[in-house]
Amino acid sequence: MTRLAVADDSLFGLANLPYGAYSVPGAEPRIGTRYGDHVVDLALLLDDHVFARPTLNAFMAQGHDRWVAVRERLVEAVAGDVPDRAVHPAGAVTLHLPFEVADYVDFYASEHHASNLGRLFRPDSPEPLLPNWKHLPVGYHGRSASIVVSGTDIVRPAGQRKNPQDPAPLFGPSTKLDIEAELGFVVGTGNPMGEPIPVEDAEHHIFGVVLFNDWSARDIQAWEYVPLGPNLGKSFASTVSPWVVPLLALGPARVPTPTQEPAVLPYLALEEPWGLEIDVEVEWNGEVVSRPPYASMYWSPAQMLAHLTVNGAPTRTGDLFASGTISGPERDQRGAFIELTWGGREPVTVAGAQRTFLEDGDEVVLRASAPGSGGARIGFGEARGRILASKFIGTEG
Repeated sequence: MTRLAVADDSLFGLANLPYGAYSVPGAEPRIGTRYGDHVVDLALLLDDHVFARPTLNAFMAQGHDRWVAVRERLVEAVAGDVPDRAVHPAGAVTLHLPFEVADYVDFYASEHHASNLGRLFRPDSPEPLLPNWKHLPVGYHGRSASIVVSGTDIVRPAGQRKNPQDPAPLFGPSTKLDIEAELGFVVGTGNPMGEPIPVEDAEHHIFGVVLFNDWSARDIQAWEYVPLGPNLGKSFASTVSPWVVPLLALGPARVPTPTQEPAVLPYLALEEPWGLEIDVEVEWNGEVVSRPPYASMYWSPAQMLAHLTVNGAPTRTGDLFASGTISGPERDQRGAFIELTWGGREPVTVAGAQRTFLEDGDEVVLRASAPGSGGARIGFGEARGRILASKFIGTEG
């Protein structure tokens, strides 16, 4: 047995205790928690075989009361004597996708981001937001199979694109590859078809939160998205962080959402709509270029989940819904490079070079932290990805 030492300022102290899937050489993935610089095996620590599995899905499916009970046990257990064979140095394990993704929906919840893109794409419009934007959380359905864990390389996608001066569309690798710094919300227990999740019950269905990078091919997206929205410009890859921070750990991070006017319809209305004070950081080739504040998001996680199911659509354990790009009012708070460089017209300096969109070999890392209990701060780890050259071989046109 051993007593684990953790620094007082660790982002992975008792206030956090996120869940993730890890493996050591020669063994299958299992569920652990990050405690300081240690990964602790939960099946061995808690003597619970639900954690001797490669994903969190079986545990999440047990429901909110079980999540509460396990967290209480976990806080007590890691602070006491821990079996030696349950402890691994964080740097000595391989981290995996922590849950099997069932379905995936991406929202568009930042008023600053939506307004910026409205100004970029519709410069002659009197209003940057479309008429529906403040009445419902706009979203699109994406591909769960292309969600990958941090550290996975991203192959530059190919597809159709058409610039205004082109007489016909071209086919080839994207030349405007971008990121979107977001949060992802993991559904622990879903709803049957035809039975929507009330907005006041959403937090009992949301298990936890991950960082989410929705890689975006802006040139492919611009040509394809009318009239049905994003498809190939988004579906090639999205990156999540390997640690799922429990929503139960984020109580101290709750803040009111921005004032929602006009008043939302009853199915979206909460007496006290809550957002989250989570500070995100975007690093491009080792240089921090943006710090998007999640507290500025217009639509709350509860409203997104309520809207997702209000038509009777079912959700399942492992469903993931993402917030959409997090952007604040200032330039250095924009969570996508299309905003940060204003469509490529205002380059930023990265490692001494003027840059607009992603080039082969570029690496982007998302990090985030939030207030935790007892005055601590809690971390989300990182969502890291490096761009590889396109595998498309041929000539354009």
